[in-house]
Amino acid sequence: MTKPVQSALMRQAHMHMPQGVAENYRYWGDAQTVFLHSAKGCRITDVDGQEHVDFRLGYGPIILGYRDERVDAAVVAQIQRGGTVTGFSTALDSQVVQQIKALCPQIDKLRFANSGTEAVMGALRTARGFTGRTRIAMVEGSFHGLFDEVMWKSDIEHWDPSSAQAPQVIPFGAGIPQNSRNLVDIIGLNDHAALEQLFAQRGQELACVILEPIIGNAGSIAATSVWLQRLRDLCTQHGALLVLDEVKTGFRVAAGGAQALYGIFADLTTFAKAMGNGYPVAAFGGRADVMDVVGSQAGGVVHGGTYTANMVALSAAHATLDILTHTDALKTIDRVGLQIKALLGRVFTQAGVPHAFAGPPAMLGIHFTSDVPSTYRDWRKTDSALYNRFAWQMIAHGVMLEPDSREPWFICEAHADVDLAWLEDMATRSVQIAMA
Repeated sequence: MTKPVQSALMRQAHMHMPQGVAENYRYWGDAQTVFLHSAKGCRITDVDGQEHVDFRLGYGPIILGYRDERVDAAVVAQIQRGGTVTGFSTALDSQVVQQIKALCPQIDKLRFANSGTEAVMGALRTARGFTGRTRIAMVEGSFHGLFDEVMWKSDIEHWDPSSAQAPQVIPFGAGIPQNSRNLVDIIGLNDHAALEQLFAQRGQELACVILEPIIGNAGSIAATSVWLQRLRDLCTQHGALLVLDEVKTGFRVAAGGAQALYGIFADLTTFAKAMGNGYPVAAFGGRADVMDVVGSQAGGVVHGGTYTANMVALSAAHATLDILTHTDALKTIDRVGLQIKALLGRVFTQAGVPHAFAGPPAMLGIHFTSDVPSTYRDWRKTDSALYNRFAWQMIAHGVMLEPDSREPWFICEAHADVDLAWLEDMATRSVQIAMA
């Protein structure tokens, strides 16, 4: 399908922004970068009038649906009644914290932020302030935002799965100082030997270990309960803090996030995305004794930001959390996610495509392989090229996906309106063309 308006906008945008986009991950190439006109419910319409059912959902923040009237009405009322940002406290601050505490028993105290990146920055600084240590450890495949120390990754794309060597650790891109690598250790998910070795070598130096318990940038590959519990125990034993990054899973995979599913709780947790149904709001919090090192007292951990706890963001969070707490929205999401998983399973089985699903229904990872991957390196062994072809065909047939299989299918409440027979037909056509 030709996209004359999109092409014209792309040419214009190149004159004003690097690669013609406002942030790197929106650039899909000059011919394929998507420019939207509108979004409503689970559907998006591009500038050339093509509509898609969207399973990307802005990388996960849309939990109810685009332009949900309940959330938007609360935001509009707040703007009209109390304004947007003043630099002062409001009653809404504590109200939203109380909502989060009611859902997440690991949270005693909390501070707000504007993005997942900021929430992680606040959590790591707090961990260092509390422990007096500087080293951190991360897990392969997890993504923790856009500041230097957490922008190191295993170069899985150029790693040979048949090699006995581990992938090289590299920065995400240019501009990341090499010395930011010096305080970071990286271990594999569910790797018991690496976990024991980490604490044997670094146990007295680690301020914290941070990970996504269900990895949102690795197709929802998840920690096992046994491995996560051992990590929890080792952190406690060595005086390091366990930081669980629930920027993607929080208020999505369960009302209390991934920790509610595991029954294993962190010292510090980061939240963002689904807590505001698309409005820019985030938070980090945890144990009272840990969080109490944050503050303006002598030697306290500095945390701030002009737009922190602005009333637009908090009114959206207040409304979203109220809906997630007092309605069947999450039950609906899980039901639809399971239905979509079942129909895709039928499509792939009929096409003879080995496949495995990972993660909860609200954040469904799809891997073209026979067994569910348990590590990021397992993902490298999947048929990601076939998935990429399948995803592009789905996009052409009106189903918006991220072409990279490391990004899950996100489900929102509005997906309950999707014609599942139509979706199964589109998936059938797409996989047949992708395999041809």
